[in-house]
Amino acid sequence: MRDLLDRLRIPLVFSAIVVLTLATMVTDRRAVRAGGRDHGMLASVVLDVTAPVQRVLTAPANFAVDLWGRYMALLAVRNENDRLREQVARLEEENLQFREALVQSGYLDQIAAMRSEYETPMLPAQVVGQDASAWFRSVLLDRGRNHGVGSGMPVVTDRGVAGLVTDTSGRASRAMLITDRQSAMDGIVQRSRALGIVRGLRDGRLEFEFAVRGSDVRVGDVMITSGLGGAYPKGLRIGEVLEVGEPGDLLQTAVVKSAVDFGRLEGVFVMLWRAPTMDLLYAEEGGVLRKESRGRR
Repeated sequence: MRDLLDRLRIPLVFSAIVVLTLATMVTDRRAVRAGGRDHGMLASVVLDVTAPVQRVLTAPANFAVDLWGRYMALLAVRNENDRLREQVARLEEENLQFREALVQSGYLDQIAAMRSEYETPMLPAQVVGQDASAWFRSVLLDRGRNHGVGSGMPVVTDRGVAGLVTDTSGRASRAMLITDRQSAMDGIVQRSRALGIVRGLRDGRLEFEFAVRGSDVRVGDVMITSGLGGAYPKGLRIGEVLEVGEPGDLLQTAVVKSAVDFGRLEGVFVMLWRAPTMDLLYAEEGGVLRKESRGRR
């Protein structure tokens, strides 16, 4: 008997559900025809029983739909973040280009100001390499003989004298900075007109050596080129006196800070001028330069 009930349990449950469903449908139809809105007792019992079951059965489907919606929203947020990153990178690049354009516009203003200040023709050049070892201080420029640059020509900035061209090729040149230990030039104190020699020091500063008798050099004095010695024209700013040493028997020295910030040296001007003494020193190269200049004309 028990085995029979076990075999008939599922069909009986299914039959009961079908009967309840049919009874609910009949009750609902009668309620609709009577114009009523409330369910009958049997329909209410069936609704109370099936609602929790339906909620449990539909919960996984609802969870899957909600999870999929969140996943799609996360993909949209990630795509939006990628788009915003690309936009930020593009704006940063444009900002960098605008800043560089502003810097270059200021550099062009310096070119105009320098050309109006000096009668000597000047060629703008960019520093493309540096040699700042303990023994040598020089820079490599992107202008050479093809542009009219020759050895012995001064190199300046809008702040003052920077160095002297010592070697050239067709498209490049090397300039020795005034802070090089081998560099020496004649200088003069603008205030007192004291004359002396300005040399480069090992630490990148300058040393002004002058005669003790009849010289007046003070801290804060401005040093300019004297025009003597033939390497540089007169009146180029060299720097400012930082300290004055103790006087010796014949000579006294002073430490000078260069007017040019060599740590931030990017653009310079090559003065297309060479003193007669430099022409004698670089006679062969001068002939080549003059020949090339005639060919360009």
